[in-house]
Amino acid sequence: METAKAPNVNGVNEPGRRTVYSMCGMCAVRCPIQVEVENGRVVWLQGNPHDKGMGTSLCAKGSAGLALEYDDERPQGPLIRSGPRGSGQWRKVDWGEALDYVAAKLQEVIAQYGGRGVVLSDRGGAFNDLTKSFLKAIGSPNYFDHDCTCGRNAHHAARSVFGLGRTGLTYDIKNTKHIVLFGRNLLESLQVKEAKEFMEALNRGAKCTYIDIRATVTAGKATRFWQIRPNTEYALNLAFIQQILEESLYDADFVSRWAVGLESLRQGVQGKTPEWAETQTGVPAQEIRAFVREIAADAPQVIFHPGWMTARHGQSFYTSRSSYILNVLLGAMETPGGLIISKEAKDAGRKGLKKLVDLSPKVEEKRVDGAGWKYRHFDPGSGLLHQLFPALETGDPYPVGAYIAYRHDPLSALPDPEAQIRAFEKLKLLVSIDVNYSETGWLADVILPEATYLERANILAGKSGPKPGISMRDQAVAPRLDARPAWWIFKELARRLGAGDYFDFETIEDIWRYQLEDTGITIEQLREKGMASLADQPILWDRGEGLQFKTPSGKIELESSVLKECGFPNLAEFQPPPELKPGQFRLIFGRPAMHNHAHTMNNPVLHEIMPENTLWIHPQAAQSLGIQEGEKVEVAKEGYRVSGRASITPFIHPEAVFMYHGFGRTVPLQTRAYKRGMADQRLQKGFLSRYDPVGGGNTLTECVVEVSKAAG
Repeated sequence: METAKAPNVNGVNEPGRRTVYSMCGMCAVRCPIQVEVENGRVVWLQGNPHDKGMGTSLCAKGSAGLALEYDDERPQGPLIRSGPRGSGQWRKVDWGEALDYVAAKLQEVIAQYGGRGVVLSDRGGAFNDLTKSFLKAIGSPNYFDHDCTCGRNAHHAARSVFGLGRTGLTYDIKNTKHIVLFGRNLLESLQVKEAKEFMEALNRGAKCTYIDIRATVTAGKATRFWQIRPNTEYALNLAFIQQILEESLYDADFVSRWAVGLESLRQGVQGKTPEWAETQTGVPAQEIRAFVREIAADAPQVIFHPGWMTARHGQSFYTSRSSYILNVLLGAMETPGGLIISKEAKDAGRKGLKKLVDLSPKVEEKRVDGAGWKYRHFDPGSGLLHQLFPALETGDPYPVGAYIAYRHDPLSALPDPEAQIRAFEKLKLLVSIDVNYSETGWLADVILPEATYLERANILAGKSGPKPGISMRDQAVAPRLDARPAWWIFKELARRLGAGDYFDFETIEDIWRYQLEDTGITIEQLREKGMASLADQPILWDRGEGLQFKTPSGKIELESSVLKECGFPNLAEFQPPPELKPGQFRLIFGRPAMHNHAHTMNNPVLHEIMPENTLWIHPQAAQSLGIQEGEKVEVAKEGYRVSGRASITPFIHPEAVFMYHGFGRTVPLQTRAYKRGMADQRLQKGFLSRYDPVGGGNTLTECVVEVSKAAG
């Protein structure tokens, strides 16, 4: 089928100087940006000054957007595999042939297995209405995002307490008096606006209690830092709750008005004293008591952050659930300086964006991962990607034949790539749609290169929060290479699959006009600032009678009816981590401020700042193993070994070792990052099938490795 060239928008080929307000794409935060273009070339990037909280600031990743744009070590055009999977043998084709090939393979899968035989994963977030609508149009319920390795435990914990998802709550950091962070590394795993609000709060005298197995940049700014034993933060929360209830430091009026299950909560923390918590966590009991009294005095302008990577172990759900409960007990809900329920357009008396998914008929098929039916406590909206792999291997509950990885790299993001690859061999088609070469893309049958965030427009994004709004990513320049925007790729695939009526759009502006129909906002208005607010002032509901929760009881559930129905305890009994043998350590990972997981390791500028990772190890552990600073070490798990340099520091717990995630790339065309550093996910042998049974997140921090001095 002949294909037209992907359309340009907003006069990208016009000569002269232009300003475009858009959205960064160097990580999943998508900060608002201002792009300066001169004669079709980007010459300057900065934060969008129309967003007062953002200002003109950018992080290191955002500042490296120019390096991404003008780097040629990314796919130059569509590629079809010509040798064995993973061999690096490719045939260059045009877009017509590539899309025809993918559509023909998808038609084979749909003819044999039905639409449910096609799955797709992406990074989630603001634009997934597009990918969900594509799947819905071809009759598949199997949309996944990356959240099983990110915030799924916190998401399900929020649902168990409030009936709202993780993004249904926002944090008023700039007005808080005290914020508690369990490994939520605000200044490295960062959102620019949030990081600025955090520093503004500290400068005004707010306190930060930071709890982690290592001292991060955020720990360096904290007023209190506890270097806790790995995977024990749930025990600390139980002691906080026990002490608050024992000393009657909770907001009795708020709890009695809006919460149910207080007595059950009391029973769940019996015996969980500060002295007990000290034996589990290493945090002194007297410090726990002093902290509890201090934060109770600061309430309700306090925040217990439920975390992103709070800790990824078998009780992470209960860590996040107990963190949410602590906010409730201290009355830190729907109040300045605390947690605020995110508002939608309707809460401002406005209409929000129309959804593309509403154009397709409802899909009745059950999800292949069991979310929402086999596992009724798991949100079916995004599913659990790790649960796809048993289905690929066994065909239970039904076979899957095609997998599209869009802007997502499961071989880097999920544990045990070797196990994933074995499952992928069952597929008839594996497609990668991405700006960069990825580990998954290198294994794929087809690579469809997406235009960079500066070369493409996306569908409009609705934004919830105290002030709901609409955001735009606009195209700033024409694609340098033979790449296309995602909306065009999925539109063309849908047409080839006979679902074109559900994507009856020729340009991105056609899509925007559909989305904006009921909002009273025009494309021109959005382009003026890159965003539009649907409320003049932040919306706070009346705490006396105006709060709304989506739990079965309509109240905050300190005792969860959903958990009870599914046979899970309200607060599980704390399970201490297993003892370690000499030379064994719990492998912990994270990310620095200058890299976005595995996406930026080959960026010319960011690679220069941090070309590889090292292994953090405590001086006592290093001495016992005869390891000196900077020496080469081996990290091993079940026969698999990686090697790197040691960084000896007291700012890591003696029972743990740490490495930054995303390194150890194996795509030879990424010449800067190729084989540089260590890949933590390859050490997580057997962990693809291990997950928190209540929250659903992979138990990545339960991985135990052996460390030794490298031979020679």
